[in-house]
Amino acid sequence: MLCATTQCASGARLYRFCSCYCSLTPLSFLCVISHSCSPPHLPRGTAQRQAVWWWRPQAGLLLLSLLSCVGGLAWLYLTPDDGITETLVRQGETVPEQRVYQVSCSEDYDNYKRYPGCTPQKCGRAITDSVVSREEAAILRRLAERGLSLGGSDGGASILDLHSGALSMGKQFVNIYRYFGEQIKDVFSKEDFELYRSVRQRIQETIAQTFGLDSSRLYLTNPTFFSRINSTLAKTTHDEYWHPHIDKVTYGSFDYTSLLYLSDYGVDFGGGRFIFMDTSANRTVEPRAGRVSFFTSGTENLHRVEKVSWGTRFAITVSFTCDPAHSISDPALP
Repeated sequence: MLCATTQCASGARLYRFCSCYCSLTPLSFLCVISHSCSPPHLPRGTAQRQAVWWWRPQAGLLLLSLLSCVGGLAWLYLTPDDGITETLVRQGETVPEQRVYQVSCSEDYDNYKRYPGCTPQKCGRAITDSVVSREEAAILRRLAERGLSLGGSDGGASILDLHSGALSMGKQFVNIYRYFGEQIKDVFSKEDFELYRSVRQRIQETIAQTFGLDSSRLYLTNPTFFSRINSTLAKTTHDEYWHPHIDKVTYGSFDYTSLLYLSDYGVDFGGGRFIFMDTSANRTVEPRAGRVSFFTSGTENLHRVEKVSWGTRFAITVSFTCDPAHSISDPALP
């Protein structure tokens, strides 16, 4: 995540009012108030004579700073979440082919070994509703619901990774294949995994075709997982899915990221839109069951997910790398 509560994103403007520090950035508002607002050390008599002179203007300044901080926090939490200025695609419309939006590649890829025919030469983002049907999305959602019913996070965000077996459970993760053993065959079927593999292949081929890649040089990588998000308050940092981030920075192996949505914005859940945070504007994708959104994983596609306000949002993150050393296989029943 780009801005934690203990530090500020680069380019922040720092304002100092006595000991109240208010940092305003496009990504965060941080106000830290200390108790060190006191006059400089003076002899007792001098301090008494100057107490009234110092306190009145300084108290006014401190009050002003406090009001500024409180006002900024109110602005952050009471105004709309996003400042969204453009919607790339709405839930109620269908994208039969593709909508492709080109952006300039960042320098992130220069920090890693380049793989001809795969490493991004042109960058961008795209959305399509023609790769996965809504019926297939419904089957995959039921698969996710069955798997996640075995556990689930205490907070609002749960994951199920069929590749590694990772499943959110309470405030931690368990391996479903070791934890449940042979019982897992009563939860998932061979047909479930065949559909999962088919969908992955279609997404991979679509990414390759869109960005002019050799599909055989593009590899599935981890983490690739189902996610279930609702409005339950976060209990651990694993539940804080809404922070702005860059996939290539978080996971160096990522080169291309895709999302397959399994539920409908405005029908199954509120909030939960996907937001590209561009310099000039926020650009959003409204989830629709069967919709695939994919993009190059570098800084050119800084993004976040809006907090879910009601209902439950299901999706699959399917990640790809150009580095064969970081490739993973399709999941299979034990």
